[in-house]
Amino acid sequence: MLSGLLIVLMPLILGYLVPVSHAGLMSLINRGVNASVYVILLLMGVSLAGLDDLARELSRMGGQALLLVGVIGIFNLAGLWWLSNRLGLRADPSRTVPGAPTSKLAAMAGSLSLVAVVVLGVLLGLGAGQYAGEALYTQAETLAEWVLHVLLALIGCQLRNSGMPLRQILLNRHGLAIATVLALTSLAGGLLVAPLLGMAWNQGLAMAAGFGWYSLSAILIGDQLGPLLGGVAFFHDLTRELLAFVLIPLVIRRHAALAIGYGGATSMDFTLPVIQQHGGVACVPIAVVSGFILSLLSPPLILFFLSL
Repeated sequence: MLSGLLIVLMPLILGYLVPVSHAGLMSLINRGVNASVYVILLLMGVSLAGLDDLARELSRMGGQALLLVGVIGIFNLAGLWWLSNRLGLRADPSRTVPGAPTSKLAAMAGSLSLVAVVVLGVLLGLGAGQYAGEALYTQAETLAEWVLHVLLALIGCQLRNSGMPLRQILLNRHGLAIATVLALTSLAGGLLVAPLLGMAWNQGLAMAAGFGWYSLSAILIGDQLGPLLGGVAFFHDLTRELLAFVLIPLVIRRHAALAIGYGGATSMDFTLPVIQQHGGVACVPIAVVSGFILSLLSPPLILFFLSL
């Protein structure tokens, strides 16, 4: 199993070794990551369409995702609330970032578009499956594996060229502390919820190790455990992000560490505009460092736990 872990990790490592200095090439890589995510989620939807008794399985998937959100969320909120009191970190809403979006719906648009892609994949799978048969679902899973390898290489390149020096990460103690607490409480919650979902302990840990990075966690887990559990991972981490959009404006002034941390890996991208708008510029480097660390940890942790 460890050899399988190495095979999947290899594209990520190779991508991380590639320095990119040309802005145009980096922009192309970023677009490649986005396109790969959409393609894989579409193929995951097609694979979901091949499940027997689809309606029952989708209902089960939703129930499992909500249980994960509830249990892991309680652990996250308790740990981050404790950390907020220890750090004494306060937002400064008077120093907000001009032009940051204030509409929650606008901030959620990217997340909801990914849900639409999965739904489209299910509809395509149901329609095309009547003509192509079971071979369609097998081919969709095989193609998704190949696109996954491309995606991991591109993500590795993104992380290497993100402009986040190791020294800057290590010197930001608030970002480090938030990422550490979020990771530990997520894994503790995943370990507890695994038997409640009828999963092995390592599968529960893998589910928890997405840290909100729903596009990647769904892809990695779906590749190893099938489209159903990939869908559970997707909706668990997506729900975390949607809740973060609501939670951040409510608590960031009094509990900045909690607001930043609950967004998980997305605090460096999707939830960052909301953190900027409601927490001010002082919260931005903390959020970026926290999100970067969790993004760096998530893929190897998921793959490691699935290899056990």
